[in-house]
Amino acid sequence: MNLKAMDILKKYTMVFALVLVTIFFYWQTGGKILLPQNVNNLISQNAYVFVLSAGMLLCILTGGNIDLAVGSVVCFVGGIGAVMMDKNLNVWFAVAVMIIGGLLVGAWQGFWIAYIKVPPFIATLAGMYAFRGLANVVLQGYAVGIRNETFLKVFGGGENCYVPDFLGGSSLNMTCMVVGIIVVVAYLAMVIVNRIDARSKGYSVTPLFQELVKFVVISAVILWIFYKLANYKGIPAALVWIAVVLLAYAYITTRTTMGRYLYAVGGNEKATRLSGVDPRKVYFFAYVNMGLMAGLAGILVAARQVGAQPTFGQGYEMDAIAACFIGGASAYGGEGNVFGMVIGAVLMGVINMGMSIMGIDANYQKVVKGIVVLVAIIFDVLSNKKKK
Repeated sequence: MNLKAMDILKKYTMVFALVLVTIFFYWQTGGKILLPQNVNNLISQNAYVFVLSAGMLLCILTGGNIDLAVGSVVCFVGGIGAVMMDKNLNVWFAVAVMIIGGLLVGAWQGFWIAYIKVPPFIATLAGMYAFRGLANVVLQGYAVGIRNETFLKVFGGGENCYVPDFLGGSSLNMTCMVVGIIVVVAYLAMVIVNRIDARSKGYSVTPLFQELVKFVVISAVILWIFYKLANYKGIPAALVWIAVVLLAYAYITTRTTMGRYLYAVGGNEKATRLSGVDPRKVYFFAYVNMGLMAGLAGILVAARQVGAQPTFGQGYEMDAIAACFIGGASAYGGEGNVFGMVIGAVLMGVINMGMSIMGIDANYQKVVKGIVVLVAIIFDVLSNKKKK
């Protein structure tokens, strides 16, 4: 029984840490951190972290590799879109250019890393400087505002960037609550289907009571989040994009052949090559995906900030890397998942918001974030030593 308890503790260490950190800041801020508006801000302000972390996870899976250029790419892509819309070009054409721009950057870096064997740290460090410079060239050193209402509403900027309440009639956003219930029902259906599928294939399944407890806890958290959002303005547009990205990458990492290749290359590249898989294609795929996510993050950040300026994106790569490592991704590659990454991103967001509400100096906030990342890496290193 004690062994099972220890296994559960190890598996959900960061979840327990998130709960404890949230309780601490709830106490220190007099409950302000869990006010509906702050829950909304936690999601909207950290949208770029969720998006970039999804792409960064794939890079890390290939062997602990990272992309240092994503913050600069966010600025570069956001700058291109802001300038295009400032010149009254079609908003969807601008969005398409921003996405394609991110993909091309990912392909550029992926080529050097996968086929020329330039170490990812060096290739993306070069990209960090190069694309920051190009962003300044595009923006000509000035901030450029975005006034296109369609762009702002769809991608989470301005005052009205929320899903309309189609079931309005009370102070509580009923559309938001209905969506929350639908999400819980969909989660229940997924759990049932997965258990039936596992049993039919002869795989071992989680004990029913443990599965039930997990379902109840996660469902309660989902409903609580949607209730908080319903008490403010409803579902922010940024949350829709976050959900699309997380569901897509959860599927890629668990249900696709390429997802298995990512874990295989990170676990043992030589064995993967001998089994007939070309690691170069896996590396290239990971960095093209990172470029795609940087492009989307550039769109979301530009909408959130209602414009672009040369300093945007600074430190974004560190937030994404930290979220992945805190969420359980291994610095050696081959381990990590989207659920853990989400927990890591939320934990970082709670720490940032909690300290901001408490009025703690921004420099000390960086110190705390650095310590949290170091602790997560130490935990990973010690775990790998025990395995060996």
